[in-house]
Amino acid sequence: MSSDAAPQQSPSQSGSFRLGVSARPAENRDAILRVKQYVRTRFRLAEDDVVMVTELECGLPGCPPLETVIAFWTQDEQRRHYKVFKPVAEVVEDDLPPWWMKNALIVPEGTGCDCC
Repeated sequence: MSSDAAPQQSPSQSGSFRLGVSARPAENRDAILRVKQYVRTRFRLAEDDVVMVTELECGLPGCPPLETVIAFWTQDEQRRHYKVFKPVAEVVEDDLPPWWMKNALIVPEGTGCDCC
């Protein structure tokens, strides 16, 4: 058996297929806080409503390399979410849906969604 064969890498090691949270948390901290504040202001959320902002990497065909997933839960216990197809550092207030679409962002119970 020859030992000169190159070691095999898993897809996540080779970079050809990556799906998950971006590996730049320190760089994104300020951007995440900024986007959370945009969401709170835009959708008129209470201070104790939960807001989640995550930058995801995706190497699948047709998927942007980095996208920002935004989810929030309000006092009515409904989860709302959407994606912005750009890195979190590039998200601006105009990338958010208008406030009056808040209820259109509700994810019905039992709906399959693997992003948040």
